[in-house]
Amino acid sequence: MKHLQTLLTLLPLLFTFSVAVAGITNTPSDFPSPTPAPTPETPLKLPAIIADHMVLQQKLADPIWGWDTPGTRVTVSFAGKEYTATAGSDGRWVVKLDPMPANATPQTMTITGSSKRELADILIGEVWMCSGQSNMEFRLAEDSNGPVEAASANIPGIRLITVPHVGTQELQKDFKGEWTPCNPGSAAKFSAVGFFFGRYLHQILNVPVGLINDSWGGSSAEAWVRRSSLEQDPRFKPLIERTVKRESGINSGLAKSEYEKQMAAWQVASDKDKAEGKPLPRQPSDPSVFLTDQHRPGNIFAGMVYPTLGYGIKGVIWYQGESNAGQAYEYNVLFPFLIEQWRKEQGQGDFPFYWVQLANYQATKPQPSESNWAELREAQTKTMQLTNTGQAVIIDLGNGINIHPRNKHDVAARLVRWALVKDYGVQTPGSFMPFRSPEFQSVAFAGNKATVTIDSFGSQLRPFGTEEVTGFALCGPDQVWHWAKGKVLGKNQVEVISDEVPAPLAVRYAWADNPVCNLYSVDGLPLTPFRTDDFPISTAPKPSPQPGTAAQVAPLSPTAQASPGSVHSASLKTTNQPSTPAVIHP
Repeated sequence: MKHLQTLLTLLPLLFTFSVAVAGITNTPSDFPSPTPAPTPETPLKLPAIIADHMVLQQKLADPIWGWDTPGTRVTVSFAGKEYTATAGSDGRWVVKLDPMPANATPQTMTITGSSKRELADILIGEVWMCSGQSNMEFRLAEDSNGPVEAASANIPGIRLITVPHVGTQELQKDFKGEWTPCNPGSAAKFSAVGFFFGRYLHQILNVPVGLINDSWGGSSAEAWVRRSSLEQDPRFKPLIERTVKRESGINSGLAKSEYEKQMAAWQVASDKDKAEGKPLPRQPSDPSVFLTDQHRPGNIFAGMVYPTLGYGIKGVIWYQGESNAGQAYEYNVLFPFLIEQWRKEQGQGDFPFYWVQLANYQATKPQPSESNWAELREAQTKTMQLTNTGQAVIIDLGNGINIHPRNKHDVAARLVRWALVKDYGVQTPGSFMPFRSPEFQSVAFAGNKATVTIDSFGSQLRPFGTEEVTGFALCGPDQVWHWAKGKVLGKNQVEVISDEVPAPLAVRYAWADNPVCNLYSVDGLPLTPFRTDDFPISTAPKPSPQPGTAAQVAPLSPTAQASPGSVHSASLKTTNQPSTPAVIHP
């Protein structure tokens, strides 16, 4: 009886529970049935630069790489051949394709690992990286003839890819971007210098061309180099010390505190000027931006260069230097170091590296004076001592009031001559194609005259617009510079005279931010700016004055202390130059 009573007591509870269970079973939305196990995400991943529409560098063992589950065997099939690799402990795998000739017929690449990928519309031809600061980043749409050039840019044999701005100290494995066939839309947004350079190659060589736009406006050269490489070289100790001091100030909060004070003062001044209808003062810059900007050493290398390393290229074109003009002395070692490091990092030998020398810019000075832009141009010229390098001189293509001259076509036309002649052996019909601007070779002093000999590389000199050559300056033992008149003698000499310098000891040409100069080769290439002296330059480190001593003018060096009738060779010896002048040291 006792058990029966217990059972009767539990029956209502059991009934309620059964109804509840029935309700749950019949209401999937309240208690869904178990979801089937999700399909694992494909672990096979490719970098953005290895994708549809890419151009592979011809006649090179092009690396193809990506990531997969460690230990996975990956097979790459292309052009009738297969290549295999195994993903390492970090998941990375890489194969190298056999060198192949140019091929404008689109091909497909199949990559099989944990999953399968097919890349379509792949061409084989010439690949160039276009790098530097704003004048390289300067878009085709902004060129003086940009709208017309872009409208005519339906050229599927040219492929374009742009690396976005990323400033970081952490090495990036990839970037967000994609290859696109060249058309009016993609060309308009691409580097104007890069586009014109690539179009010339495509039309003259009749092969596909791939262009990688890896540029950042306002960038400093030190940001384009691996930071640890700079830290390990004692020549860059001052640069790294400046950087660490700046970083410490930001991280400690001192810079933020000062910035907040500046912002408060700026707000007060802005409110006052606004009320009075005056232009507003410039807003202070947030110092913490430096941590991710285009100036911090190593930032661009880690964020924009590193993800592209290994991709097969023919060479690099470079347009940069404006942001380093104040450190031109340092640029003498920094720029060649950058080139050497890029070649080392890329692992494809001493590939061609051609750059654009700084254009003329800023106000024209009434008298000869020091110029950090001239000093940086000299550093660029001296860097031609490195093998497989070249320089497009554009001292006549700038704009005094705009640091971004809009005529990028002529810039690229001078730059591409180097590649056409040095790398592809192109000649003009019946003759050698001129590609190198004339350069200083030697100078002889006699009485009140200086006779400058120019290496015109098989051409000859001509002044533009008048028989008198402008742009020269002379100085005597007092090191005071005066404008001088020039006259072309024969094919490659210039006689230089100034009434104010009876016994000249040194010569300069186009040594100014925005010089007035007019000497060219008959082929239309301007004479490279130069100096024959080795006086201390304005951007050189200043020695600390000793107590009780007065500042003194630096004495002439033995090479600059030329006597009347002597010959002085003091220019910019390069590996590409047949003559053998001495080297100017900063």
